[in-house]
Amino acid sequence: MTDQAVADPVRTFIDETVKSHDVVLFMKGTPDAPRCGFSSLAVQILDHVGAPFVGVDVLQDEALREGVKAYTDWPTIPQLYVKGEFVGGSDIVREMFNAGELQTLMADKGVSLGGADA
Repeated sequence: MTDQAVADPVRTFIDETVKSHDVVLFMKGTPDAPRCGFSSLAVQILDHVGAPFVGVDVLQDEALREGVKAYTDWPTIPQLYVKGEFVGGSDIVREMFNAGELQTLMADKGVSLGGADA
C-alpha cells in the first residue's frame, strides 16, 4: 500500500472504484432503492439507455460522502463517472441524455448499451 493509500483510504477507494468499473454512480441509496430524487433520476436515465453501472451508496459513510465531493471538487451527489472520467451530477446527466450526448459519450468510450435507445 502506498503512503497516499494509508493517508487517505477514502480517496483510494473512490479512485479504485472509478478506475475498475466502466460506469459508476455515487448516489444516495442504491440503484434498486434510491433515497433522493436526483439519484433516482440518474438511475432512471442509466437504466433507460441500458448502461450497466455500479451504484455506490454514499449515505453509508460520511467520509465517503464528503470524500467524493472533494475528489471532483463538485458539491452535489449523485456523481457519474464513465471510464474513470467525471461526467457530472443529475442535471448534467439529464441534459446530456436529452441531447443524445450521454449515449454518444458512452459509445465513444466503449460502454455497451442495451436499453431502449440502443
